Amino acid sequence: MSECSRPLAGLLVVSIEQAVAAPLCTMRLADGGARVIKIERPEGETARHYDAAVEGMSAYFVWLNRGKESAALDLKSDADLALLHRIVAKADVLVQNLGPGAIGRLGLASETIADKFPRLIAVNIIGYGQDTSYAQMRAYDMLVQAESGVCAVTGTPEHPSKIGVSAADIATGMNAHAAILEALIARGRTGRGRVIDVAMFDGMADWMTVPLLHFEHAQRETGRHGLAHASIYPYRSYPCRDKSVVVAIQHKGEWQRFCSSVLRRPDLLTDERFTTNEARVVNRHALDAEIEPIFAAIERQEAISRLEDAQIAWGRLTEMRDLPHHPALRRMTIALPGGRTIEIPRPAARDDAEKIVPAVPAIGTDTERIRREFAS
Repeated sequence: MSECSRPLAGLLVVSIEQAVAAPLCTMRLADGGARVIKIERPEGETARHYDAAVEGMSAYFVWLNRGKESAALDLKSDADLALLHRIVAKADVLVQNLGPGAIGRLGLASETIADKFPRLIAVNIIGYGQDTSYAQMRAYDMLVQAESGVCAVTGTPEHPSKIGVSAADIATGMNAHAAILEALIARGRTGRGRVIDVAMFDGMADWMTVPLLHFEHAQRETGRHGLAHASIYPYRSYPCRDKSVVVAIQHKGEWQRFCSSVLRRPDLLTDERFTTNEARVVNRHALDAEIEPIFAAIERQEAISRLEDAQIAWGRLTEMRDLPHHPALRRMTIALPGGRTIEIPRPAARDDAEKIVPAVPAIGTDTERIRREFAS
């Protein structure tokens, strides 16, 4: 697919961004063909300095900034602030995830944008809804996971845990991306842009809907079950004689085949403690006492063969050392400053036919060209 044929070709996106949430959103826009101008501090944005794992560059920055242009500006300078406003005046989309109140101090508050740039789609990535008492709270990924209750349902019974990747940031970036695409469609009909607040807490609270509904309507508090499902059972990892296998039973037919063909215990089908999913969830410990010895007595490959024959879903617990060689892992090539290339996981919905190799920008590599382009 050529540059000009990509779906967002011709769109200009300006992003005053740092860390994960906003860069993930604008990376998706760049993947779609939009021109993304990333505004950075002269020393580079926060994520550039997290580590030096990838050829001397931060793994986070390499992941999230392919296909963008970098303009290193001092927005405390009148000249650079005026340049920013000239770029925004020609932009289709503005994305920012500065601290509370910072975008207003740059003269780009929601009211100003609505008045001066009526076609602009402006996305403010924030921690918490601005109509709540948390409006001024600083919001980082793990803090939002903890505040939203995600950590309360993640981990073991003894130890709450965060999700092992930046889930709140990733969800927020994806929500912002979807909101921008919707706003672009609406602008195509009305000719007007809009200002959109995307709160990190809202994204995580949305993910917590099922535990919240269970609590408010069934008076059931979702527990922490490690590698087991809180409300579907059996759906967990079972140790075999050598390695573990993850088993997922979703409906009555699977439960019947699981008992008859995998466990070879058809008597469990008539045990009242296990006849429905709700009963199995309540009696999970008793059920595990029946299942665990069966898996423990066989090799994992034997367990997988039985599960396959019974058409039961299963999975392996992939370690990091295994992921680079996983048969389902598809990759894409990106370029680093200086022309070196590396491979990273190919994002969902991207076609292998897209042969464009996006580049990760060096700090301010496009600054002077952008100054000339938007000089007036």
